[in-house]
Amino acid sequence: MQIGILALQGAVREHARHIELCGHTSKLIKRVEDLEGIEGLVLPGGESTTMRRLMDLYGFTEVLRKSDLPMYGTCAGLILLAENIVGYEEGHLKKMNITVERNSFGRQVDSFEADLEVTGIEEHVNAVFIRAPHIVSVGDNVEVLSEVEGKMVAVRQDKYLGISFHPELTDDIKIMKYFIEEMVVQS
Repeated sequence: MQIGILALQGAVREHARHIELCGHTSKLIKRVEDLEGIEGLVLPGGESTTMRRLMDLYGFTEVLRKSDLPMYGTCAGLILLAENIVGYEEGHLKKMNITVERNSFGRQVDSFEADLEVTGIEEHVNAVFIRAPHIVSVGDNVEVLSEVEGKMVAVRQDKYLGISFHPELTDDIKIMKYFIEEMVVQS
């Protein structure tokens, strides 16, 4: 299978490595035409406001809003998938019936790692939190997969997966494998 990575900004190479470690091919998505032929799309961490500007500039926002591709967002990618963002008038892609709050675990110096229990994954997942958002609330059809410090940090809705943390910065490929096997293959 070929899994795309929105390659406008963020941890692109790291996600490509995880896709390949799962036995699949990664494709860097830099133009709308690059979406052709992929079976799922990763929205990497980075800076969500910058990513939105670049998505608008290169014509991705409306195309991705209408797309039925399975999508997996980490950190800023989670923010892009959310229907609502605390302090903003509207969400970006509005794929998930969730509200998120940006930078809710503090500044860069407050970064931390945790081993998380994630529903659907047997072993703990190694998670790196860097200026991470959290999920404030979830609506209908959203399954909460994990929490840390009493905050929701991983959710699933249909073929969309959103997480607050960065497993791609570790050697732990369990979340990528979960996305591919549970959302891409099943869709």
